[in-house]
Amino acid sequence: MQEIIYEQRDAVAYVTLNRPESMNAFNFQLLLELGQVVEGIRIDPDVRAVVFTGSGDRAFSVGADLKERKTLTESMVRRNLNKIGDVFTMIDQLPQPTIAVINGFAFGGGMELALACDFRIAADSAVMGLTETGLAIIPGAGGTQRLPRLIGESKAMELILTARRVSAEEALQIGMVTQKAPVDSLDEVVNAFVNSLLANGPIAIQQAKFAIKQGMMADLQTGLAIERKAYEMTLPTEDRVEALIAFSEKRKPVFKGK
Repeated sequence: MQEIIYEQRDAVAYVTLNRPESMNAFNFQLLLELGQVVEGIRIDPDVRAVVFTGSGDRAFSVGADLKERKTLTESMVRRNLNKIGDVFTMIDQLPQPTIAVINGFAFGGGMELALACDFRIAADSAVMGLTETGLAIIPGAGGTQRLPRLIGESKAMELILTARRVSAEEALQIGMVTQKAPVDSLDEVVNAFVNSLLANGPIAIQQAKFAIKQGMMADLQTGLAIERKAYEMTLPTEDRVEALIAFSEKRKPVFKGK
């Protein structure tokens, strides 16, 4: 059985963690396959948005496969840790906007995958958290760095040090997720959000994401310089001209990513 299911529909890539029997826990094979899929997406000009989700109706992912973990040597655990960190960084750095659809439990590494995405849309029954300290370890795939940047240092410290699980409602209130929706309308809400991204210029979307990501790691003046360079990348594009023509003709623009 494939550990990752990949499907591309129109301009959207759908990446599904496919180990429902273990609530989509990460074993090494899944990480290898996920890395290969993400690398393919990165260089695919036809992909304009990426949706990550988990197979089945129980979990997005509950993190590391603890049954596998018990069989690993310390060096093999380090191998897995390095791999998961590298893959999530690849996801974080994808040029396309990314959406994690949290359709159930998202714990540990599963939550860290969601945090590596640009947006998180959760089923209203979802439960999530960085629960590693309860296992006498810490988040090791970006959780201690991405969560504070998302919701603030104090709240992130509370959640990580207590290993507390939060509901979709609380996650929405503290900014941990972008939206929540009833399970039976989750796909509809995700599709509407994806379409709101696809309605805009593909090059502009990627340059705006680049400017935000890079600017967040810089001082203000450096960030403004990054923004200016990113803006300049949109000037010679056919899409920019098409937007102006469409505006004058009172119609929706047809963007081609050129």
